[in-house]
Amino acid sequence: MTRTVRFSELGDPSVLRLEEVPDPEPAPGELVVDVAAIGLNRAESMFRRGTYIEQARLPAGLGYECSGTVSAVGAPGRFAVGDRVSVVPGFSMNDYSVYAERALVPARAVVPLPESTSWVDGAAVWMPFLVGYGGLVETGGLKAGDHVLITAATSSVGLAAMAVARRVGAIPIATSRSSSKAPQLLDAGAAHVVATGEEDLVERVLAITGGHGVEHVFDAVAGPGVADLCRATAPGGIVTIHGLLSGQPTIFPAETLPDLWMRSYTLFAMTHDEERLRRAGEFVGAGLRSGDFAPQVDRVFAGLDSIVEAHEYLESNAQVGKIVVTP
Repeated sequence: MTRTVRFSELGDPSVLRLEEVPDPEPAPGELVVDVAAIGLNRAESMFRRGTYIEQARLPAGLGYECSGTVSAVGAPGRFAVGDRVSVVPGFSMNDYSVYAERALVPARAVVPLPESTSWVDGAAVWMPFLVGYGGLVETGGLKAGDHVLITAATSSVGLAAMAVARRVGAIPIATSRSSSKAPQLLDAGAAHVVATGEEDLVERVLAITGGHGVEHVFDAVAGPGVADLCRATAPGGIVTIHGLLSGQPTIFPAETLPDLWMRSYTLFAMTHDEERLRRAGEFVGAGLRSGDFAPQVDRVFAGLDSIVEAHEYLESNAQVGKIVVTP
């Protein structure tokens, strides 16, 4: 038997329960991973509450990202028993989940984990940097000299997006509700920080860019605030929405006929495409080897028994970087 996290109703973190289930058995194309560390993502909080891009089929499991050791394979392939691996978000949580002591996962969503990378870092690095690379470089065409406005910048994805921007020579402008997090964001690589609860976003961004606006916006919030993001965007710029943290409808501000591109981006566009995932893996791997990329871990919770507390902390917005749970 193995312990796993499940929920039978939608709601706040208190709906999460620990259950014992039979050890998973892999079919061809699947692996079982003995989980060493789990990386938490806001998508999982939204899935649990029923506000994610897909609805949970109850009772449901949870979790996209972990590191660990392969303990069983469904058929011979790229991985063997004993291999160190990371699991990346390349599946539906209605089909697979990793909040467990042993997790059944599709082999296509597994990448090798170097011996030099810790379990905690292995659970924290891939999703944020894959999202940052895929949304900004692979599909956004971010290049040296571009200004990019990054919302929810203290999240793990926000921090990774700043590192991706720096690696290609772009200029990251971070947003945070309060100026209290500005020192941490500047230390993490932001060229400028805009405290949206204390100053006018559009005025500040236009001042930073000499009145031109930013060439790129990388937005995790969506909702009505997108109108201001569009006003801060340069003519011909790109507004990429990769998250829905506001939980509110997002409307293109057509009444002003802005000269810009507005698009959505999901990590699945890349993790379900083997060639795109290979390119992303090479980009992220090169950044890790050079030292340009390093996972930002805010806090580690010990034991699956701490999963409710970890989710409460996730929803507090107090963190700067990734939250990790070690089963």
